[in-house]
Amino acid sequence: MKDMPEDTRPRERLLQHGPEALSTVELLAILLRTGTPSETAMGLAQRLLSSGGLRHLLTASSQELCAVPGIGPAKVAQLKGALELGRRACQLGTEERPLVRTPADAAALVMSEMRFRARETLRVLCLDARHQLVAVVDVSEGTASAAVAHPRECYREAVRRNATAVVFVHNHPSGDPSASAEDVALTRKLKAAGDLLGIELVDHVIIGDGRYESLRERGLI
Repeated sequence: MKDMPEDTRPRERLLQHGPEALSTVELLAILLRTGTPSETAMGLAQRLLSSGGLRHLLTASSQELCAVPGIGPAKVAQLKGALELGRRACQLGTEERPLVRTPADAAALVMSEMRFRARETLRVLCLDARHQLVAVVDVSEGTASAAVAHPRECYREAVRRNATAVVFVHNHPSGDPSASAEDVALTRKLKAAGDLLGIELVDHVIIGDGRYESLRERGLI
């Protein structure tokens, strides 16, 4: 593909315009990377697709692909790996991204792991617009009685991951989830920071030993 004008090479076009702008042949040529001494990667990609299209690539065995002139074990591994990643991406569903709509939902996600921690740990559950879980990120770890964090640090990952809402959770090593005055003060700071950033603070849930307390249910958010 080096003989092609730079603005028409698939890799350069992908980087400039995005993968959706490329044809199936061009995307396949990027995966193949190189052709043969007598055939470009684009030509090889076109020949591969002409024998059954994308469906054939999905169903063909490694042996069948290796039988194609110009396709060796390395190219087969590249193709099979990329196709498997695509298959797994298609299988991602809501079951892998639980909904967090109640304090019980949030507590259920972290209770088994956080209830026995010897130090207070503050976590943020990053959510999308439907309140599906995007990520769970540790924000800070404190002492046995306090998890110190600045609101800026608390929202860093939420901003990076384009979350539209968050739930903060932290544990009380004592096992008693009752909110302290410091917890209430932190929640108010988090609420103010979220309002400035345009990120909804859904709740701040405190984890105890098999119990939890929601600051929203207490009317503090």
